[in-house]
Amino acid sequence: MSQIANTAFVHESSYIDENVTIGAETKVWHFCHVLSESEIGERCSFGQNCVIGPRVKIGSNVKVQNNISIYEGVEIEDDVFLGPSCVLTNVTNPRSQVLRRSLYEKTLLRQGCSIGANATIVCGITVGRYAFIGAGAVVHTDVPDYALMLGVPARQKGWMSRHGHVMKNPDKDGVMVCPESNLRYQLTKRNNQQVLKCLDLVEGESLPKALAVGNTKYDDFKS
Repeated sequence: MSQIANTAFVHESSYIDENVTIGAETKVWHFCHVLSESEIGERCSFGQNCVIGPRVKIGSNVKVQNNISIYEGVEIEDDVFLGPSCVLTNVTNPRSQVLRRSLYEKTLLRQGCSIGANATIVCGITVGRYAFIGAGAVVHTDVPDYALMLGVPARQKGWMSRHGHVMKNPDKDGVMVCPESNLRYQLTKRNNQQVLKCLDLVEGESLPKALAVGNTKYDDFKS
């Protein structure tokens, strides 16, 4: 029997299979199908024509736009954004004649990352915290935290803040400031690889309420 919170909303055109968990204030809109044994957290939103599962685990405050299938093998942490018609796969070498249902590969979308419209995430990889995958990109390797990934195949083109702004002009200590939030980020090296971390917030915690509402258009920051 499914466990659907009293404050969750499921549109009458959608189907919820057995043994599904849906958290408080989550909304499942038109023509969706949540398959058995999937777990969905609180305050999520699923747009029109989405398929979830089976056995998919989704955190809280996840925004899933229209026309997205989240297949078995995919795990999504809190605060993730999935843009319209993005693609998540679960077999690297699919063939209609070869059954590989026991070989689904794990794809992990870490907290706060954004996947752009029509982007494709090839299975078996991890997209790091607050990474930003541009529209139409094809990602086939692990993505660092806060990385901006663009193109086909996707290449890292910079670093993004939690508020979705490209980080520029590091000082002598590698510190950059987000133009919207004024949060500081530091670029360092770990195991000969560059890594970015936020200096003013604890990694893994959601934004405080005072920083969780945008009041300025993106183009205004560019000027």
